[in-house]
Amino acid sequence: MTSQRHSDDALLDAARDCVVEVGVRRTTLTDIAKRAGVSRMTLYRRFPDVGTLVRALMTREFTALLGRIEATGDNARQRLVAQAVQGIRLLAADPLLRRVLDLDAELMLPYLVRRLGSTQKLVEAFLLARVEEGHADGSIRRGSAAAQARLVLLTTQSLVLSIGPATADLDFEELLAELATHLDAALS
Repeated sequence: MTSQRHSDDALLDAARDCVVEVGVRRTTLTDIAKRAGVSRMTLYRRFPDVGTLVRALMTREFTALLGRIEATGDNARQRLVAQAVQGIRLLAADPLLRRVLDLDAELMLPYLVRRLGSTQKLVEAFLLARVEEGHADGSIRRGSAAAQARLVLLTTQSLVLSIGPATADLDFEELLAELATHLDAALS
């Protein structure tokens, strides 16, 4: 299992490099295999197409990003707001997400209008745990934890995906400060 995981990480690293370099649509399994130093058949056995590989890559990257978000604040609501803002800051600086949004934004459309993807579900589970902590310590108003987490997801996702137009004439840090105020008020 360790060698399989190591192998997957090497393939995902190669995919990340290719996507950052040329975007999702111009990335091929052949390019990824070459960059990873494996045969195309080795790559095909593990990931049958670029879409499957990119979804696995995004899940890995979001999981790592969530692990880097620090919890600061006196209560669960303050920690959730701080984590949401910090997550957006990290995503806005992430070369992989920036490249996908710059070159292949239309690939995100199904996750905005048809269904939640695995990375969205991952983030939502993270948020749900924070909302439930807020219910337990009394810092987040009682309500449907699932609905509250979903609305935080959709609100923050909107800013992440619209960062270009959102910051065309407004300061990014001002937007984040306003988001923090908005989320804090919505959850109080």
